Amino acid sequence: MKKNNIIKRIGLGCIVILFTYACGVPKVTQRNASAPLPEQYQSNMQDTVNDAQIVWKDFFEDPYLVQLIDAALVNNKELNMMLQKVNMAQNEVQARKGEYLPSISAGLGADVDKVGRYTRNGAVEHNLEIEEGKEFPEPLSNLQGGLYMSWELDVWKKLRNSKKAAYMEYMASVEGKKFLVTSLIAEIADSYYELLALDSKLSNLEQNINLQKDALRMVELLRQAARTTSLAVKRFEAEVQKNQSEVFRLKQEIVEVENRLAFLVGQSSVTIQRSTGEFTALSPKVVHTGIPSQLLANRPDIKQAELELEAAKLNIKVAKANFYPSFGMKAGVGYQAFNTKYLLTTPESVFYSVAGEIVAPLVNRNAIKADYKNANAKQIQSAFEYEQTIIKAYQEVSTQLSKMANLEQEYQLKNEQVDLLKESITVANQLFQSARADYMEVLLTQRDALEARTVLIETKKEQMLTMVNLYKALGGGWK
Repeated sequence: MKKNNIIKRIGLGCIVILFTYACGVPKVTQRNASAPLPEQYQSNMQDTVNDAQIVWKDFFEDPYLVQLIDAALVNNKELNMMLQKVNMAQNEVQARKGEYLPSISAGLGADVDKVGRYTRNGAVEHNLEIEEGKEFPEPLSNLQGGLYMSWELDVWKKLRNSKKAAYMEYMASVEGKKFLVTSLIAEIADSYYELLALDSKLSNLEQNINLQKDALRMVELLRQAARTTSLAVKRFEAEVQKNQSEVFRLKQEIVEVENRLAFLVGQSSVTIQRSTGEFTALSPKVVHTGIPSQLLANRPDIKQAELELEAAKLNIKVAKANFYPSFGMKAGVGYQAFNTKYLLTTPESVFYSVAGEIVAPLVNRNAIKADYKNANAKQIQSAFEYEQTIIKAYQEVSTQLSKMANLEQEYQLKNEQVDLLKESITVANQLFQSARADYMEVLLTQRDALEARTVLIETKKEQMLTMVNLYKALGGGWK
């Protein structure tokens, strides 16, 4: 009795030591994410109306642009690849969910076993008879079939936290897909308005070339009348040639933008239909920005970073549970016999087994410690990424708001400049014909008018792109 008590005490002491040592977890420092937002973007803007809530089909009114976006949301290769990543994340949730449920399987097996005569099993076999006057068959076969179960008891919520982390990562991938949709729509709209601007520049350049050709004919007539020299003719000819060469550069840029749109739509080539109206007559929509706190709900990248942070926190708990003992159970029930005619004999051929185990890491836990520290570092990294995403989102909206206001003032001044230069071309031509102005004044006035008109088109393009980027910065486009 004393000997049994001693053994029990030793066993109990070992278990205490096992739990005490195994449950020792290194201390690490976690980080709570904090990135407060201002109450408003500008002192005179307190309206909570937010155009990020507008569906993109209602935000963009150009039917050709809407058609391009519709096609891209179906055929864009990057978006389709992202959808597969979302599916894989969803499958991971299903796999993690099955880990903390019992695993039950059915199986059939057969084997043949011959043991040495001068072994313990061999001696037993040759001293016993299966039937009267018969020894054990040699070799002895074994047939069995039944149900088998294994189950890791989730005492420390390791498996459940792992499943929750996988679900958070899946939801983060869904938000990542939404952000990709937002970016894709903005990129298509940017390219579309850039294409309209190039068309307008090309049309403007061709109109200017026609004016210069008219001026060239006028100068040629004046030279024939000995009222000017051949130098003026050559200078006007050179100017026409320079602008005609510029036509081919613009046509190449148009092809490149068309190919970019075809790529975004997911096709090798596609005819890009677009509006043919006056580009500078377009007016960017007034975008209502609401208040900064609405970014937390509207921006998919912010929600993605938030979910990744939550997943990182859960992964710390999973890594921490690796230090604790794991509890497992195994069981089986079925039929077993050395001959098929006895296999289903009940209850003689019925077998069952039940086993439990406790396993805890004791020696060489460096890998577990490293995983735990990495999980903590990932949580800190995710916290910084979340804060950075919020700051970036606010600054993007603030920058586009300021740009929108400044471009409006710039466009008004550029438009006035273009009107003045149009008038100056007429005046310069009249003065030149009456010999009161030099041909260089006519030439430079036409050049200035062309450049001013080109800058005006570029400013209008920037206005349209700023409208699109502000809509994207607010989190619009994925709905």
